[in-house]
Amino acid sequence: MKSDNSTTLRTCPCCGAQYGGVPALSRKYPNTQICPDCGTREALESIGVSADEQEKIIGIIHNRTHSSDR
Repeated sequence: MKSDNSTTLRTCPCCGAQYGGVPALSRKYPNTQICPDCGTREALESIGVSADEQEKIIGIIHNRTHSSDR
């Protein structure tokens, strides 16, 4: 039986935030599921994006995702 990821709340082991939806797979910690934001941060960090720029990008993602819900 396929599980419904959208209704299950998980706690991210990296940042401690609770999140629903599909988790990301950590690049730093093998076989560890993390929240989408931490997954995005790890991906951006791996290509040399600064922490400030990472937060701007995540903010844009949140704004675009939440405005499409309206």
